[in-house]
Amino acid sequence: MRLLLIEDDATLGGGLRDFLAGDGYRVDWVTSLAAAAGLEREPYDAWLLDWNLPDGSGLDWLAGQRARGAATPAIVLTARDRLDERIRGLDSGADDFLVKPFAPEELVARLRALARRSAGLGAGQRVIGEVTVDLHARQVVRGGAAVALTAREWQILEALVLRAGRVVAKHELDALASGFDGEASSNAMEVHVSKLRRKLGHAVIETVRGLGYRVPR
Repeated sequence: MRLLLIEDDATLGGGLRDFLAGDGYRVDWVTSLAAAAGLEREPYDAWLLDWNLPDGSGLDWLAGQRARGAATPAIVLTARDRLDERIRGLDSGADDFLVKPFAPEELVARLRALARRSAGLGAGQRVIGEVTVDLHARQVVRGGAAVALTAREWQILEALVLRAGRVVAKHELDALASGFDGEASSNAMEVHVSKLRRKLGHAVIETVRGLGYRVPR
């Protein structure tokens, strides 16, 4: 999953970025809403945002995103814990609400739950023919046998499974799979997808000519 973390506390932000990266997430961390504004067109699987930021309210920023039709799942991170504040956060467009201080392991568990809901996966698994993709365990099984994927191959497959049934453009898929460290060449993406098809079968990833790639829902 590719995440946008908006958090001005250097200790917390750096710690979360490193912990999440160590758990396989791709994290872009910014410390202000002004910095986040430059990333609003970037594709993310989830936003993690502080309520109180140096240049404004993260909740107001989220409400503005929702008003413009953005559907990216969001978890608000804040020290505010009153019932009316939690209700306000959810009504402003947050999908979840995590009160500081919190254990990073709980945040990861909430991200897994968010992914399940967003992708309509009851147990975090997608079955496509003889292939089972387990997002929690980061494992793929084909015909009863485990399939070994490279890190980039997994990132591409995960991004498509989280958007099952939807066509994902090559440039969006590259951004989701690799963040700012992506390979600029569309040919590189085609090579990775070709390798995935050899391992999983051609029915798992469909090419929609001129648009991008899709896995069936």
